[in-house]
Amino acid sequence: MWLKLLSMGIKTGAHLYQNRQETKRLMSDAEKAHAEKMARGEIEYTQLIKSDQQNSWKDEFVLVLVSAPILLLVWSVFSNDQDIKSKLDLFFQYFNELPMWFQILFVSVVGAIYGIKGTELIKRK
Repeated sequence: MWLKLLSMGIKTGAHLYQNRQETKRLMSDAEKAHAEKMARGEIEYTQLIKSDQQNSWKDEFVLVLVSAPILLLVWSVFSNDQDIKSKLDLFFQYFNELPMWFQILFVSVVGAIYGIKGTELIKRK
């Protein structure tokens, strides 16, 4: 019985190893075909752009930047500190007084990072 279980375990391990090797081979073939299409100009360098974006900290920076006013607002409510809320109101008043092109640019950049079309979000009254 133990021999049978050992044999089955070895067969399963060999099968998993074979599948991993096959997956690596297929991924290599796909990367080669993709590189050939990029060289011929059929597709853009999306793989290169995607790998560059994976090592970027801009998403985290923008998330902190956008979350900061909300975190400060939460702090002002729970700590009962009206000074923080008045400063946040002043911040948004000043932001509203910035030129419209800058507001649209800022929202578009934040939207582009997260895949949202920011220019559609801003509407003047």
